Amino acid sequence: MPMETGEPDHGRRAWHDGLVGRRVAAGLLAGAGLVMLGTVFVVLPGVVVDHDLAGASVTAQDRLAAVNDVRTTLLQVVGGLVVLFGAYATWRQLRVSQDGLRATQEGYVTDRFSRAVDQLGSDKLDVRIGGLHALWRIAEQSARDREAIISIQAAYLRTHLPWPPAGPESPAADVPINDIAPLETRAADAQVALTALGVLCQHREQSWVNLSITDLRRADCDGLWFPEVNLDRACMEAAGLYHANLTQASLVSVNLRHADLTTAILRRARCVLADLRAAKLVQTDLREADFTETDLREANLRKADAHGAIFHRADLRMADLRGTDLSTANLVEAHLTGALASERTRWPADFDHTAAGVVDTDDPGPEPSPLLQPPGMTWQAPPLRSTP
Repeated sequence: MPMETGEPDHGRRAWHDGLVGRRVAAGLLAGAGLVMLGTVFVVLPGVVVDHDLAGASVTAQDRLAAVNDVRTTLLQVVGGLVVLFGAYATWRQLRVSQDGLRATQEGYVTDRFSRAVDQLGSDKLDVRIGGLHALWRIAEQSARDREAIISIQAAYLRTHLPWPPAGPESPAADVPINDIAPLETRAADAQVALTALGVLCQHREQSWVNLSITDLRRADCDGLWFPEVNLDRACMEAAGLYHANLTQASLVSVNLRHADLTTAILRRARCVLADLRAAKLVQTDLREADFTETDLREANLRKADAHGAIFHRADLRMADLRGTDLSTANLVEAHLTGALASERTRWPADFDHTAAGVVDTDDPGPEPSPLLQPPGMTWQAPPLRSTP
């Protein structure tokens, strides 16, 4: 029993001794501070004055005034140091708070990112759409996550919309385009991913995004940005690309039959071996684009700017070239039989368009407003007159 009661007493005594020791140390520090302040404000002013006087004889009143002036100066210096120390301490505290807030925000973004990615694997359409919208919002708020999210969205489209179609829910490759529902109806999640990608690509840093070999039939890409995007061998038949930006995009062997590219930008795009039959390229920027061996039969290129464009061995039969600027285009071995031209069509120097089989006709005048065009949901592609 004596041992049992002695151990708590020993602990309490040690705690008490430690407390007393801390109080003594604090008292000693306070005493040292007071001694230092007394030295600075009581002894030091007199020493400074005596040093400055260098043995000169002054009255006691003048000496006291000089000492008080020195004390006043020292008080101002100490006060300034206190203010500076307080400002530094406040700045440090602010930095610590900001770092903590940043770490909290990054953790929150990481948690949102993980949850959104998990949602993409759901078998429920609305959950997948919610995950895609969450990623879209994170990309707009967090620049450091934007590139990763762009890659995720591109991969989502490649895996969910492969070309040729692989799943039973996707329309077969040989289904007529007028029997296929718009992308936003048959695959709403893919349309959300495509739209988000076309918005985020406007401010991306990486130089290449891969959307090759994807099924984008009747996709809505109006006004979206796809500069330097790889769309090689993608099927974009009857896709809406009104005023889309495809600068320097790779469109090798792409299917753009019946696609609406009115006022789109295809500057320096590589559109080799592509199928653009009956595509609408009215007032489209085609400067320096490469259409080598591309099928442009029945395409509408009215008022397009094709400065420096390459149409080497391109098939432009029955194309509408009224008002098109081809003044510096490469038309070597291009097929132009039955193509329409007007007095506003500009040809390369010394190019005989009549001998090439071009038909001159009246200019159609101003183009109708896009607001007067039928919506993509109900638009029906007219039958092609040209055979494959």
